[in-house]
Amino acid sequence: MDTFFISHGSPRLLITDKPARHFLESWKSKHLQVTPKAILVISAHWETTEPAVNIINGVNDTIYDFYNFPKHLYELKYPAPGAPKLAMRVKELLQDAGYNSVEEDKSRGLDHGAWVPLILMYPEANIPVCQLSVQSDRDGTYHYNIGKALAPLRDEDVLIFGSGSATHNLRLLDHEDVATPSWAVEFDNWLTESLLNGRHEDVKNYEVKAPSAKTAHPEPEHFYPLHVALGAAGEKAKAVQIHQSWGASSLSYSSYRVYVIFCMQNFVNLPNPTLLTPETRDFAQDSARPPFPPLLPPAPPHSGELLGSGRHLGHLHY
Repeated sequence: MDTFFISHGSPRLLITDKPARHFLESWKSKHLQVTPKAILVISAHWETTEPAVNIINGVNDTIYDFYNFPKHLYELKYPAPGAPKLAMRVKELLQDAGYNSVEEDKSRGLDHGAWVPLILMYPEANIPVCQLSVQSDRDGTYHYNIGKALAPLRDEDVLIFGSGSATHNLRLLDHEDVATPSWAVEFDNWLTESLLNGRHEDVKNYEVKAPSAKTAHPEPEHFYPLHVALGAAGEKAKAVQIHQSWGASSLSYSSYRVYVIFCMQNFVNLPNPTLLTPETRDFAQDSARPPFPPLLPPAPPHSGELLGSGRHLGHLHY
């Protein structure tokens, strides 16, 4: 299964008509038609000194790690079952890779970096979910290597997605109708180009490789989930951008699917090759036979208007 990075935005996304919301609502129909057995979320909103997993037997609590937002948002629940077996598998893989200190949290539920996108992607809340924390005092290579350790989960029908933000500078957010500043556009374009061309080393060392890196990410916690997703897909992986839009002037909702180039015989034996990304199919089609069935036509883009609520969005937790 491919891995993903999703720019999750604000909790207000759930009550605002934005393209990013429609992107997540179309998840099952357009982006991942197969149903995962379990979901592992690497969220920017869980920071620990050492890697940690939440081991929940029963239903995950919904964590409201934001304040001064509309009351309705605090009434929403995402009662997805916990995934204790997956959590222990994550711990096992990390320890096998040399991460000896992996903490178990048996009470923490899902923070908004997990449940806000999931409530739109899988509103039934019937797929087991667990979270893995990030370590903000480490670097991109460290998180990329964590992802590499988790790569076997892709073959165990586990959806791995990093939940953060392609750009994340809360001090420089503005009204929705304010033009996106050049620093945000330059960083966002650099990120997309780097991922589409498989430049993993550049992404791992974004602080020195990317334009306006410190402006786009004054702190790294919203970028590190991308490194985990990228590492989990493998060193030969490339990406496709599956969504791009802007919020609050400079907050990028760029999101990516990271796919693995397999050897040709694996493509021929796939049970449903229509589920491949177009780029992966093109690569395989050159050598594999018989030809794949045609792709389904893409759904028309949603014409939702960007509706912002101005500068004061409560205490901003994106």
